[in-house]
Amino acid sequence: MQNENLAANQDTLEELPEILMRIVSELHDVAYLIERVEPHLLELGGPKVLEHPDSLKVLQGIDLAVQKARGLAEFVDTITATIPPDWMIDMTTALSLVKLADMQKALGAGLRHGHSQPLVKAAGDFDFF
Repeated sequence: MQNENLAANQDTLEELPEILMRIVSELHDVAYLIERVEPHLLELGGPKVLEHPDSLKVLQGIDLAVQKARGLAEFVDTITATIPPDWMIDMTTALSLVKLADMQKALGAGLRHGHSQPLVKAAGDFDFF
């Protein structure tokens, strides 16, 4: 019985370093998407937007969010280099908790190149919970 469970489980096991690198890719995507917001806010607010203290706080918050996302990506990337490639985990449960279909696909399918989020969607297109 244990051997049957182990054999069935082997099909869903993936290398931990590979999974972590997909997370790194997603974090870089998040930073890029957040970073794209700032110029649009400045454009919408006009030249006087920088005179308002609350606007400055929002823009600083955007910069901080980008820095944190990139910092987390670099941290995970660095520790991933020290993890043996034979460390395997089953991601089935974790993937079932990810609600965004594009992110779930990117994390589960092994995509690591380019952006997982479409960058040319028409305005108004979004995933609603």
